[in-house]
Amino acid sequence: SIRSTTKDMSKTTPTSGISRQPIVFFGTEDFSLYSLRALVEAGFNIAAVITKPDSRRGRSNKLIQPAVKQFASQHHIPVWQPNRLKDIISDIKNITPRPTGVLVSYGKIIPQTIIDLFQPGIINVHPSLLPKYRGPSPIEAAMTNLDSHTGISLIKLDAQMDAGPIYHQESILLSGDESRDELYCRLFNLGSQRLVELLPRIISGDIHLKPQQESIATYCKLLSKQDSPLDPQSLSAKQAAARVRAYLGFPRSTMIFDGLRLIITKAHPDIAPKTALDQCYHDGRFLIIDELIAPSGKKMTAEAFLRGHKHQ
Repeated sequence: SIRSTTKDMSKTTPTSGISRQPIVFFGTEDFSLYSLRALVEAGFNIAAVITKPDSRRGRSNKLIQPAVKQFASQHHIPVWQPNRLKDIISDIKNITPRPTGVLVSYGKIIPQTIIDLFQPGIINVHPSLLPKYRGPSPIEAAMTNLDSHTGISLIKLDAQMDAGPIYHQESILLSGDESRDELYCRLFNLGSQRLVELLPRIISGDIHLKPQQESIATYCKLLSKQDSPLDPQSLSAKQAAARVRAYLGFPRSTMIFDGLRLIITKAHPDIAPKTALDQCYHDGRFLIIDELIAPSGKKMTAEAFLRGHKHQ
C-alpha cells in the first residue's frame, strides 16, 4: 500500500551542481545514521553535522558519542555539538553558498531564526504519516494503537512541532508482529532512500509542497518509565502484547509477580493461560509471557523463571 504526494519516483542521483550544494545535517539518535550514511554514499556535499553533546549512559556512566558524530569524524566531516543552537549561527552563515538543512531525529526544537539560515530550508524525515503522530514517539504510537499501516513523511521544517508542509509521504502495511527495532529500521531505511532520491528536486524547487490538515492532527508523547507497567485493568491482552514489542528499547514493559519486578520481552494474547505468570486482561483474554528478564538481569523463558523461582 503506497501513497505519494510526488509522481516521479524513479531513482535520482545528484547532478554535479546539486551534489555540490552544501548540506548541514542535524541528527542525534542512532537511526539518524541511516540518512547521513545514505547522503554521503550518494555523493552529497555534507558541510557539517550538528548533533547533541556527548552524553553519559549506562551503569558505568561512560561518555558516549552519538553515532552520527563517529561516522562524520571517520569521513572528515566537521561536527558541531552546541548546547544552544544560537552559538553556531555564525558558523552556519560562513558556509557558502547558502546551505540546505536536513534533520533526522535531532532531539531539539529548531527555532525559526535557525531555519531561516537555510535554502530552501530544513528538510525533515519523520516516521509517521503526518499530521498523524506529531511528536517524539510516532513509531511506538502506531504500534501500541494497533494501526494497520504507518509510513514516512518528508516535510519542510517550521517552528511548530512536525507541522511543516509535506514534500512526500509513503505508507507501509504493518503485520502486527513487528518489534520496535524492526519497524525503526524499516521506516528510517525507507526515509533515507526517499531523501536521497528527492533531495535534488527539493533543492531545485521542483516538488510541490502540500500543507498538512491541522483539523486532523494527532500527537504522541515523550515516553517515560511510568509507561512501563502492563495494567490488566486498562489494556486488552492484544494491546499489552503490542506494548511489549513497542517498548523493547525504552521504557520496557514490566509486571510484578510475587513481589518481583519482571521485564517482559516477548508475549502474545491467548484465550487461556499457560503458566502462573499469565494474567487475564480486561477483554477476558490472557497475556502469555514467552520471555522475560528476571531481577538477576538474565533473559529466560517463563517456564525457566518459574522453575528457578520454586526452588528459592
